[in-house]
Amino acid sequence: MLRISEIKLPLDHPVEALREAVLARLAIPSDALIDFHIARRANDARRKSAILMVYSVDVTLADEAEVQARFAGDVHVRPTPDTAYRFVATAPAMAGRLRPVVIGTGPCGLFAGLILAQMGFRPIILDRGKVVRERTKDTWGLWRRSVLNPESNVQFGEGGAGTFSDGKLYSQIKDPRFLGRKVLTEFVKAGAPPEILTEAHPHIGTFRLVTMVESIRETIEGLGGEYRFGQRVDDIDVETRADGTRAIRGVHLHTGDYLEADHVVLAIGHSARDTFEMLHERGVFIEPKPFSIGVRIEHPQSWIDKARFGSCAGHPDLGAAAYSLSHHCANGRTVYSFCMCPGGRVVAATSEEGRVATNGMSQYSRQEFNANSGIVVGIDPARDYPDGPLAGIALQRHFESLAYVAGGSTYAAPGQKLGDFLAGRPSTELGDVIPSYKPGVHLTDLAQCLPDFAVEAMREALPVFGRQIPNYAHPDAMMTGVETRTSSPIRITRGKDFQSLNTARLYPAGEGAGYAGGILSAAVDGIKVAEALALSMMA
Repeated sequence: MLRISEIKLPLDHPVEALREAVLARLAIPSDALIDFHIARRANDARRKSAILMVYSVDVTLADEAEVQARFAGDVHVRPTPDTAYRFVATAPAMAGRLRPVVIGTGPCGLFAGLILAQMGFRPIILDRGKVVRERTKDTWGLWRRSVLNPESNVQFGEGGAGTFSDGKLYSQIKDPRFLGRKVLTEFVKAGAPPEILTEAHPHIGTFRLVTMVESIRETIEGLGGEYRFGQRVDDIDVETRADGTRAIRGVHLHTGDYLEADHVVLAIGHSARDTFEMLHERGVFIEPKPFSIGVRIEHPQSWIDKARFGSCAGHPDLGAAAYSLSHHCANGRTVYSFCMCPGGRVVAATSEEGRVATNGMSQYSRQEFNANSGIVVGIDPARDYPDGPLAGIALQRHFESLAYVAGGSTYAAPGQKLGDFLAGRPSTELGDVIPSYKPGVHLTDLAQCLPDFAVEAMREALPVFGRQIPNYAHPDAMMTGVETRTSSPIRITRGKDFQSLNTARLYPAGEGAGYAGGILSAAVDGIKVAEALALSMMA
């Protein structure tokens, strides 16, 4: 097959127009085109008065060689890439051998476990939280009743933090082996809509993710894998060998049980702070990593749709509009939008008592009233938290604790209208934008729970964003704090073999280890780590 890219058609084109466009693009008669299907679909909304749909199409031709020869110099006519996934190993008989252990069931741990199971290694998968439906009840307990379960919440439990998010399934990582395609294909098998294979910016949403996570668990168990929930890892057993090198020998669980293991995947997520501290105490090499801090901002989704799509706002082929913003400030900081959730809501995302942290999520339909995104300021260890590998965690906790107090010490979040934030005065009443955060918003001055440099940078950036998107800097836009869990504040550094730099057969993986950001990239990292582990076991 050949892949033809950059085929552009008007927004409301008839179905047959795509076939006609392929024929015209290749200058071939109708009977020379045997079959075709859409490989990718996007939209180009740079001209709101003439929005275009942009396609990549895989075609089967009567004489592919002739067409390929005619278009040899055209980068938009190329052989269709081979995206099939191929396993790197098949497990030998496991009798008498220790099974690999995966710690964490977020996207990274989920796909590390799935790939290991598909290769026949029968992994044991540990998670400190609960199965996804029980975890969902606990999460709603915080949102509806202000009751936090520190072991079962937005951050901890089956599915990881990505379960309560927009479910975005795209990434900017380099992916020459098309591992992202393997992830999407497995998601479709687990119940995701097939459209995620062709949409340029696919997403799923929380409700669908719940059933998909359950389906993948059933697949892993059917292949001999084993899940153990409510099993927090409180310590690791590290052997120092005769030559002075270190290697993992097992894990100690909070139940008092010990699990012997000589190959362990650490897919613990970006909020497993107690586990980070334990690993540091046990001498596993950890270094601080940049992350960001800021707030969630909300606007009516209709404002964003109108700004992005003009008179075409609401068109079913366009859906809810998204945006991406960035501004470099005079104080040397960068302010940018993060994890934009069209038609969604702001959610309570803390995992520790006496602290408030926010995140955003959407359902597949993206039909809730508000759009939200993080507006965050980049920070780095050398400048902002130079006091050791765990200093970023202390910084996160400090501002989350301030946000808890500013919100009234009830897990309500501190909130402020954008106009009041720019003017430096506390908000006392809501305007046109109603905040979506549950269990509630307490109006106040967000400057009291953010770093001074972040407040300064955001006050410079927001008017700039308002000139790029009409109504973005509307004085009634709602800001809710704080957004601190943008990424892991540490990196559990690994070598080219994917093993810890100083602890053999310990495989740091995913977002918590500092090697991913988002569902797709974390899942892809899980695949890579599973492959490396399998090859190590075979050796």
